[in-house]
Amino acid sequence: MRVIIVGGGALGQHLTKNLIEQGYEIILIERDAEHAKKLAESFDCTIINAEGTKPDILEKAEIEKADAVVACTDNDQNNILIGLIARSSNTEKIIVKTNEEQFMAVARKLGFRHIINPSNTSSMIISDVLRGVDTMELSNLVRSNVRFISTIIGDKTAGKHLSELSLPSESAFVGLYRESNFILAGEDPKIKKGDELVVVTNSDQMNTIYDQFDESGV
Repeated sequence: MRVIIVGGGALGQHLTKNLIEQGYEIILIERDAEHAKKLAESFDCTIINAEGTKPDILEKAEIEKADAVVACTDNDQNNILIGLIARSSNTEKIIVKTNEEQFMAVARKLGFRHIINPSNTSSMIISDVLRGVDTMELSNLVRSNVRFISTIIGDKTAGKHLSELSLPSESAFVGLYRESNFILAGEDPKIKKGDELVVVTNSDQMNTIYDQFDESGV
């Protein structure tokens, strides 16, 4: 798998190291010349010293051949812009990092499916530990090609009962989150705008389900 990582900060470096060890082909883009030089000395991958928000730089990185793009610079606006450029290049997987909640909301409205907010993620893990939930134990449930995914409900789907919605084969509704409450699918709840729908599916069906409930209009 070919992955372009934009941003050589702590997250970008850890991700680069882990993915290289897993056999991924990595192209790391870093705007700071001195830092890019150090990265080139540390990692056995392609390092591009340039501004990753520029389309011509991403073209130089052969974004059209990339299986995934990870935008993890320290600037939320830049990460969203990189994500938009990647989407225009039909990149299959786009991961956008945001530090501020307001930009996380913007990224969701723009239709990005994979948004990483380090503070939010860390606080959720700590909260899970305090509640006695073993996050690692939960991750063990995701084996083989089984995936648990979620999507935010918009106007098009709101007002329907869960039983009125169809899913592709090898998929099923688990339930939905409404604010702090979780409602099981068996209760056949009436869906409201803003509900977070949780589905268990085959990895091959993920994009189909995302497209089905995508109401971003972009």
